Amino acid sequence: MAEPLLHLAKVSRAFGGLKAVQDVSLAVTEGRLCALIGPNGAGKTTLFALMSGFLRPDSGTVRFAGQDITGREPHRNARAGMTRTFQIVQPFAAQTVRENVAVGAHLHVRSRARALSQAEQVAHQVGLGPQLDKPASDLTVAGRKRLELARALATRPRLLLLDEVLAGLNPQEIAEMMPVVRGIADSGVTVLMIEHVMQAVMHLAEHVWVLAQGRLIAEGSPQDVTSNEQVIEAYLGQGTAARLRKAQVPA
Repeated sequence: MAEPLLHLAKVSRAFGGLKAVQDVSLAVTEGRLCALIGPNGAGKTTLFALMSGFLRPDSGTVRFAGQDITGREPHRNARAGMTRTFQIVQPFAAQTVRENVAVGAHLHVRSRARALSQAEQVAHQVGLGPQLDKPASDLTVAGRKRLELARALATRPRLLLLDEVLAGLNPQEIAEMMPVVRGIADSGVTVLMIEHVMQAVMHLAEHVWVLAQGRLIAEGSPQDVTSNEQVIEAYLGQGTAARLRKAQVPA
């Protein structure tokens, strides 16, 4: 059986007395679109930082593409094919959309002309083609989210870690962005997304992990995890699952 593209084994990280991530193990198979969900403060972004090298775990190992990359610097992981986006999008405001995306392309391409050409291709892939020459500062929130996605895609990732790419978008913008994410996965990029928009998780994810208080409490299909009592209580509070069961019992 082939080794997973990404494999975490008993990864933990604490900040002082706060155990942000505790003994997390998971395996992401190449070619899949998966999701990591959980309530606010569950440790999801910290886990992304541990995967991608922005933080070093206190214990446990991270393997990517068959290599132990525990604590390896983010730029080396990006060059090897693991790229992440961030919740707070910070484009180079004075540069155009094309120039912003070219920054990602320069990870593998020295020529400015080639980087700009590749940036144009990627921009079209995420729906930013008509705005290539617009200053990044003029983009809407939805446009900036697409720009962050394009800049990451320009690095040619094998694994793309999406940190709440739908956050701050209205329902129409979410509906328009979901096919973009699906298209990236269909193009052969493995995707692991942190997401609070359950509509997107239910429609996009093939496999879901649920994190609460730094620990994995469930995994499986979107349908499995959203009906899991531990997951319901993690999101809605202790006793909620029992109350829901009671409400469903006919009088």
